[in-house]
Amino acid sequence: MKDFVRVGVIGLGQRGLWVIRETLLPNEKYRVTAVCDLYADRVEQAQKTVTDMGAPAPFGTTDYREILTREDVDAVLVMCSWETHVSVSVAALRAGKPVGMEVGGAYSVEECWKLVRAQEETGTPFMFLENCCYGRREMMVMNMVDHGLLGDVVHCNGAYEHDLRYEISYGKELRHYRLRNYIHRNCENYPTHELGPIAQILRINRGNRMLYLTSTASCARGLHTYIVEKKADDTELLHTVFRQGDVVTTVIKCAGGETIRLTLGTTLPRFYSRNFTVCGTRGMYEENSDSVFLDCEEHIQCEWNWKKQQCGNADRYAEQYDHPVWKKFLSDGVRGGHGGMDWLVYSEFADCLLEDRPFPIDVYDAAAWMVITPLSEASIARGSAPVDIPDFTNGAWMEE
Repeated sequence: MKDFVRVGVIGLGQRGLWVIRETLLPNEKYRVTAVCDLYADRVEQAQKTVTDMGAPAPFGTTDYREILTREDVDAVLVMCSWETHVSVSVAALRAGKPVGMEVGGAYSVEECWKLVRAQEETGTPFMFLENCCYGRREMMVMNMVDHGLLGDVVHCNGAYEHDLRYEISYGKELRHYRLRNYIHRNCENYPTHELGPIAQILRINRGNRMLYLTSTASCARGLHTYIVEKKADDTELLHTVFRQGDVVTTVIKCAGGETIRLTLGTTLPRFYSRNFTVCGTRGMYEENSDSVFLDCEEHIQCEWNWKKQQCGNADRYAEQYDHPVWKKFLSDGVRGGHGGMDWLVYSEFADCLLEDRPFPIDVYDAAAWMVITPLSEASIARGSAPVDIPDFTNGAWMEE
């Protein structure tokens, strides 16, 4: 049995090059044998990145279909634009190449069904590479929930709150797809970072499912203000009307009765947050203060002074409740980008392939999490009307 996976990387923008340099090349479980991007200079840059780190130059192309026919590619990693994630992944699945697909929202419900059908019809392995599911605090809280420390979970918050005004406003120069999305769409466009860990805690597709959602968007002011102040010489962009609301709030109802609130905020000045919050009958965890609050006499007595006395106390609970995956990771040495999350998710992808075991984040998870984007778009367009969420498992979610 081989002890490494030969991968073709499709999409060499900011994310693709970062993953190659920080996660794939230093990881003995990977060999980068092929790279692809629509822009030839990015292909050359990726090849140079590989050779500069002492590995053989990978095959390079601007046509991803060439990678799907290569015998020296065991699996493909799809990191291209949001618009092409699904179509490239479907082509790879039908070519028999196992797929690791990076995150992003879908563009239609049918697109999600196409992904599910392709995987079901071919049986080709597929993993959704949601790195936030491997965040240290997210996994710690999941472990705490499994141990019953928070009681029955009834509500969760999640967010993608990240000041992306520069990246969006300089989309033409950076050749980044976010700009065209913010001009033409108004939706929860990046739901999976916040939703993924919550879906795992709530056992979505594994005894529970999301039933329907409502979404509301604020007006769009942030990007225009930023462009006036920082990029006024770009007369075309200065007069562009952006559809994407500055803050989008989505509320999801689950079959088990739980609720989920997602917030997208990427066009206003702010600190980074995924606002990961889990509320149960015996306690809660809140990311922004990095705090655990448990229902015990000590906390009840100091409820009003709790912020002064206990705020930021999660490290104390980590000593006992860090997830076993993270306990081992910490002892071995944290590596890779995004605080180690990238290393863990990509190591899991390789391990599952090498050991021939099921992926923990499958095509049904990908479809359920990505479909929030087009459904939120429909809800906003209809005045925040409720929109049903499809059951991509066709009833199999009831089997835990």
